[in-house]
Amino acid sequence: MNGRYVGYVDGGDPLHGFLSRIVRDLMGVRETCPAFRAFELTGSNLVYAYQEKVSDVKIICKFYGSRFADLDKAAWKARQEYESLQTLRRYNLIGSPHHVIRPLGFDRDINGVLAVEYYTGEAFSDAIARATRHRDDAHLYWRLKALAYFLATQHDRTASGDYADFAADCKYFDKVAGGLREAQHIGRDDADELAQLADAWRDRPRMWQDQQVWLHGDATPANFLFGDGLDVAAIDLERMKRGDRMFDVGRVAGELLHAFMRDTGDRRRAKPFIGHFLWEYSCHFRWRRDMFESVRARAPYYMALNLLRIARNDYIDADYREKLLRQTRRLLQAA
Repeated sequence: MNGRYVGYVDGGDPLHGFLSRIVRDLMGVRETCPAFRAFELTGSNLVYAYQEKVSDVKIICKFYGSRFADLDKAAWKARQEYESLQTLRRYNLIGSPHHVIRPLGFDRDINGVLAVEYYTGEAFSDAIARATRHRDDAHLYWRLKALAYFLATQHDRTASGDYADFAADCKYFDKVAGGLREAQHIGRDDADELAQLADAWRDRPRMWQDQQVWLHGDATPANFLFGDGLDVAAIDLERMKRGDRMFDVGRVAGELLHAFMRDTGDRRRAKPFIGHFLWEYSCHFRWRRDMFESVRARAPYYMALNLLRIARNDYIDADYREKLLRQTRRLLQAA
């Protein structure tokens, strides 16, 4: 079990009853007095793993109440993610090779807790690190093939036939750029230049011609786990929404670019991996070359959006933030 061991859940704690009901009613554990070891994990919310001592059954719990002072809002967010997981699983994204983790329950009064299944696998971030830090390129190519297969399947099964609204992504771009300006990470001239470059993409017909799909919404290296073969599991769906497939596809490509820039200082090393991912994604559609041309043409905008999103974080130092901004401009200037 990964994470820092912090002890057992007290038998009188409401969380103990919550976990006991889950393992009994949903997981078939018949222990009369279950005991739960707790392990603190890293995450945007307070996240713990719980392991029942006798059966070895494991559960992940996210506590939204630690992020929102208003418990009603925390409960709403927990329920929203619960329902998002249920929604994607209804498209038969269960088991091998495509898996969306199973939601197990939520409770407003236990710090806005959401319980989900525990999935054993390699994090996408670790697969990237094997290439950026240890030159294990073949391993990352294989994992990108699996991830492309997963996302292509998710997007294909959930396509609505309605046009995606590129204006929504433009609005998000403006919000991210505005956040950088408000935090004084960029000046007015930089903000105006970014706005001008981004606005030019509004006039490209291809940006308005794809259909809506269900998006993961936060397709970052922390939110996909790899099992055997081509098995992939998606976790953390609190930002799931309808939108353009490129919001997911471009974020993965942007995260690859960021990882190679950060770990190797050489953005060019990311290019073959990004190309491989876009091609593998496209190969799961009937008109693969048309799809590839579409995603390749639109990827620079969404990659730039992802780099801007990363650049606004306070943990990014000034020198690296400037590198991210320079690369953002290059991407937005792409023909």
